[in-house]
Amino acid sequence: MDYGAEAGRQWTFLTNHARVLVQIARDPGIRVRDIADRCLLTERAVQRIITDLEQAGYLSHERRGRTNHYSVTIAKQLRHPADAGPTVAELLNALVHRPADGPQDAAPTAVDSPPQ
Repeated sequence: MDYGAEAGRQWTFLTNHARVLVQIARDPGIRVRDIADRCLLTERAVQRIITDLEQAGYLSHERRGRTNHYSVTIAKQLRHPADAGPTVAELLNALVHRPADGPQDAAPTAVDSPPQ
């Protein structure tokens, strides 16, 4: 897997936790299998990440029939002290793909900021 990095020094800008959170923000009813495919992870790794995000309060889920429906806690602050200040909503607004036919400055409904 060469993502444009020099040989022996592979890194990426986003963590797997961020990738999983973005997929869930895009589609709150997404299956673990689909998250794994899109993030190039195993299903087990995605399950562990979802558990981490839920335990930290960034994510919750409810069963709807045979599937899970996820909710992202968008008002929560980012976890690392060096990232203090921005909320999950601000991060997701920067990362979640906006449809080409929609307004470019409108945030997706899944990550809208709460009313103030």
